[in-house]
Amino acid sequence: MKKVFKKVLFTSIFMFCIFLVRAQGIEISVTAKIAPPPLPTYVQPPCPADGYIWTPGYWAFDEATGEYYWVPGVWVAPPAPDLLWTPPYWAFVNGVYDFYPGYWGTEVGFYGGINYGFGYFGVGFSGGRWISNVFHYNTAVVNVNKTAVHHVYVDKTAVNKPLAANRASFNGEGGIRSNPTHAETQAVKQNRQQPTREQETQVNNAKADKDEFLSKNHGTPTKMSMDKVGGEHFNPKGQKIRKLSNNK
Repeated sequence: MKKVFKKVLFTSIFMFCIFLVRAQGIEISVTAKIAPPPLPTYVQPPCPADGYIWTPGYWAFDEATGEYYWVPGVWVAPPAPDLLWTPPYWAFVNGVYDFYPGYWGTEVGFYGGINYGFGYFGVGFSGGRWISNVFHYNTAVVNVNKTAVHHVYVDKTAVNKPLAANRASFNGEGGIRSNPTHAETQAVKQNRQQPTREQETQVNNAKADKDEFLSKNHGTPTKMSMDKVGGEHFNPKGQKIRKLSNNK
């Protein structure tokens, strides 16, 4: 009886939180009937330049083919200083999987409690911070090219916290059970900016690459991440993938 009550309580709270999120203008962009695959593990490529922000990889859904495909994690330039990235996430609601797109803002909002790693451990972002319009990187959780990146610090607080071993890529029953914190609920009210053109290009490139589709990579993409949009591809071990002569 206790388990049933807890399940009903969680569902009720989560549905209310989703209502708040939608009321603030964060719209569902895609709906799927099948769950997204678990998040793969991989080594982060080094940040190529000062000011770039890490945007973690995630599973997107192609409605035309009814299949998931991997959008590689990538370092990108934010649309303006002082902005941070709130990653997209999937949520299981009313028997379907809803996709909530990411956005830029001065505060990191709710991203489903998903542990994307590299500073995005389910709540907030511990991979760096803005100081006087300059981004400083926490090298305890992110990888940087120290010959190109000059503003770093070490804060192991987030690393020392117990992290969920669950690699589920969606919020809700069968995935990550997490509700927005008060701070995350407030963050939804901020002036949000949509993904940049570079980020849109990243998604379009992934969608056009058959290697990124689940039927081809079986949940472990070879092209796991990138140092920048249009830059080098890296495999799960963080090694550069050599480009073929036809640039594929």
